[in-house]
Amino acid sequence: MLHPKRSNVLLASMLVLVLAVAWQGALAEDVVHAVSGIVKSVDKGAKTMVVKTSDGTEHTIKWTDQTTVTGAKDAGKGVADASAATYDGAKEGTKVTVKYTEKGGEKTAVAIKEASKATAKAVTQ
Repeated sequence: MLHPKRSNVLLASMLVLVLAVAWQGALAEDVVHAVSGIVKSVDKGAKTMVVKTSDGTEHTIKWTDQTTVTGAKDAGKGVADASAATYDGAKEGTKVTVKYTEKGGEKTAVAIKEASKATAKAVTQ
């Protein structure tokens, strides 16, 4: 049988280890990435868009009702309220910056910012 002091130390060590692992897991899920590019295609049914960056890389990113959206005109009341509840995706050719999280290889938008037409035109020239 273990001495009471040893069992307390062992229990405290195990608790620290469990908390460290849980903390690392929580941090890994909350990492936010950003990508800027031109919307190549949109699937409104699946709520996904493909964003092509200047180096040619294509990112398939989905949006949810929790995704915040800025810069979109005429996209619906939800966009004006900074939510994507009524957002039906950027149009092809729109310049966007998307902040997203990635879990299991799936990218989910946290925030989408659409550039104005003037900004998008200046960027592509």
